[in-house]
Amino acid sequence: MFLYGLQPATLTCVNTRSTALSRRSEPTVASPATAPPVRDSSAPYADALRVHAGRGWLRLNVPGHAADGPRFGPLSQLLGPAALALDFPPLLDGLDLGPTAPLARAERLAAEAWGARRTWFLTNGASQGNQVASLVAPALGDTLVVQRSVHSSVIDGLVLSGLDTAFVQPSVDAGQGIAHGVDAAGLAEALARCPRPAAAYVVSPSYFGAVADVRALADVAHAAGVPLIVDEAWGAHFGFHPALPENALSQGADLVTSSTHKLGGSLTQSAMLHLGHGPFADRLEPLVDRAFRLVQSTSASALLLASLDLARAQLAGGAEQLGASIDAADRVRRTVRRLGRYRLVSDGFGRFRDIVGADPLRIAVDTRSGGIPGHEARRLLYRDHQIMVEVATDAAVVAVVGAGSLPDTERFVEALHCLPAPLADQGRPERADLRLPSPGPARLSARAAFLRPARLLPAAEAVGRVSADTLAAYPPGIPNVLPGEVVTAEVVDFLQRTAAAPYGHVRGAHDAAVSQLRVVDDDTTEPR
Repeated sequence: MFLYGLQPATLTCVNTRSTALSRRSEPTVASPATAPPVRDSSAPYADALRVHAGRGWLRLNVPGHAADGPRFGPLSQLLGPAALALDFPPLLDGLDLGPTAPLARAERLAAEAWGARRTWFLTNGASQGNQVASLVAPALGDTLVVQRSVHSSVIDGLVLSGLDTAFVQPSVDAGQGIAHGVDAAGLAEALARCPRPAAAYVVSPSYFGAVADVRALADVAHAAGVPLIVDEAWGAHFGFHPALPENALSQGADLVTSSTHKLGGSLTQSAMLHLGHGPFADRLEPLVDRAFRLVQSTSASALLLASLDLARAQLAGGAEQLGASIDAADRVRRTVRRLGRYRLVSDGFGRFRDIVGADPLRIAVDTRSGGIPGHEARRLLYRDHQIMVEVATDAAVVAVVGAGSLPDTERFVEALHCLPAPLADQGRPERADLRLPSPGPARLSARAAFLRPARLLPAAEAVGRVSADTLAAYPPGIPNVLPGEVVTAEVVDFLQRTAAAPYGHVRGAHDAAVSQLRVVDDDTTEPR
């Protein structure tokens, strides 16, 4: 069977549909959850919003479309009249005003479902939660101890807060060119070097699904007298099924960002911030609440808030659907192993001491082992097969199965094995592998470098100078150079080659090709 016009004269495709995909259970790397979350499937805010929209309002307020579908035809045709009718501003009686309002009840249900003391709904993604966490840290100490492979939004938060940082280097899979996490010993060493640390900031799971030992990291942070902040953007679904890892809150984390829209089922740009029950909760809660108001829009989208309420309700009551999603991802992994062309990135997680589990809904395929770079695989899957994967690197593609979704994963496996290999046979030049570069030394704080006078230089001339910007191959958005770090030739080469790859993008770059970099005009400051 040959799909989408591909002919046997040009390549041979593996007929995976004619080979029954095994449904035998297999052990996963994930750790089982110790206690089930609260299973309340009501959605008070979403239900109240629906009732509110049906009352036949004369809308002489914002938003300006006033739910007038006939006069805003293109918008109504794009989204449907229901979306316009549900698009209300904040601060309305019966929706979000007061501690007994439906929005407050929805946030309390979310806190119960994730095991939090308190939960805030976010309408600017987990990036907003990371900024809140960075803003409260200066009230706790002088230096934030940060995993170097945090998302760029954490660095944005440090630019806003001005807090000094001490970085903990994650383990790196040099062959794959990806960073994983940090272990307890590395975190303890970094905390011991800081005379007055504010908090420890780590990531789990990673973009590739690697799960850190959050319990051990929390124990180390608490022993040092500081809270543990976890960027759990990719783990919003953790803890809602026995085959999934425990969530960070259940393992002692004090503040957790959760990108609910990623795999949890809410609309893009919606997320949550969870406060744990640990020893720092009393001090953190008022700080987080004030910082939240600093960065939350005063026009938070009712559509995004309702989607968070509904996503929580589905996760809390959807263990059977979640199990079907996990089974679908497991079948993909079993089939890829059986066919033998590609390797799975997660099969090598056991080599890294910081990894104690894996997210079963993440399917990271080492495409380079099958003769094709990840960026090229992504391009061909998109162009020839109408398949979108989450991300590509030089070595791999990452596909994700949403919690509760049931996509046609067999189609993905077929298309993956129809990709041409090796590309060198088609006259393409041999190329060196693109490896993750080591960051340059830090000479200024992120805020100091961002605010100082800066100049644009050709990339080659920027080598050895202090960067004024955050530059990150995106996705996953892990910064390769930070404001205040010295630009290295290795980093420049990596970013330029990333930008030149199909669908390559460098967040924060002055130009798409990364031909120029913005550097601090006077970088004579001594190293920190």
